[in-house]
Amino acid sequence: MPKASLKRIDAVRDFNRTYTRKLGVLGESFLDTAFSLTEARVLYELSGGERTASEVGAALGLDAGYLSRILDRFAKARLISRNTSPEDRRRSVIALTRAGHAAFAPLEERSRGRIGAFVAALPASGQAQLIDAMNLVAALTEANESESKISLRTHRAGDMGWITMRHAALYDEEYGYGPQFEAMVADICAGFLKNYQPKWERCWIAELNGVPVGSCCLVRADAKTAKLRLMFLEPWARGKGVAQKLVEECIAFAKKHDYEKILLWTQSELLAARKLYERAGFKLTGTKPHADFGKKLVGETWELKL
Repeated sequence: MPKASLKRIDAVRDFNRTYTRKLGVLGESFLDTAFSLTEARVLYELSGGERTASEVGAALGLDAGYLSRILDRFAKARLISRNTSPEDRRRSVIALTRAGHAAFAPLEERSRGRIGAFVAALPASGQAQLIDAMNLVAALTEANESESKISLRTHRAGDMGWITMRHAALYDEEYGYGPQFEAMVADICAGFLKNYQPKWERCWIAELNGVPVGSCCLVRADAKTAKLRLMFLEPWARGKGVAQKLVEECIAFAKKHDYEKILLWTQSELLAARKLYERAGFKLTGTKPHADFGKKLVGETWELKL
């Protein structure tokens, strides 16, 4: 596992300090109420309906003893009720009482108000960027902790610029491909947009938990031949079946539209990509050394007969 540099660690800590201060969660009480931040979060978990103590603890990552003390205080204040679970009499379920809901309501109102004012201070485009950035943070930090939801969608405004940027940055970082590679990707993206034939062509953007992580395009070479292009995947999204799903979608589209074969061009050093294409049924049909992208490379042509 790679280690985080001190610079990156400090950047995360600075960000954490900044947003907790702006959201007003650093004081002893949460939003100037009688509850601490942790107590407010427990109330929030219970506001949606009955939960067991273990479910609340797991959701919030709380020590069982600490959570028990909070629940005891809530019980004494008659904010919660405890009843035996009808499914398992050895367990008890916890729910907010009417007084508990009354206590939670102003917390929710103040929290929404504080966040609303924070977000409303930004222009509409800034609000959208903020949410996109937050979704990315969530996806990155939870990539190895939860079951990921993979979805594919067709391209929309801005996607080709994103493909160019991430494709170029990724291949420069991992393989040392220079600006010539970025120029090539930009040309392919521009050509796709200028000559796009929706009936015969498609670009798919793969999303992981709602965050774009990769792409794949199928373009028309002639009436019987399609080309697979612009295939890439973010490193942190690998190993989850995203790339395979992109290729399968590409092949299914080609079959549906009566193409007889799919061609693609890649490099011999892109081992993971080559294995992916081979598993999908592509066959290596030709190689040619070249010195593009600032390196000596071996380009490969692969073909899938449909």
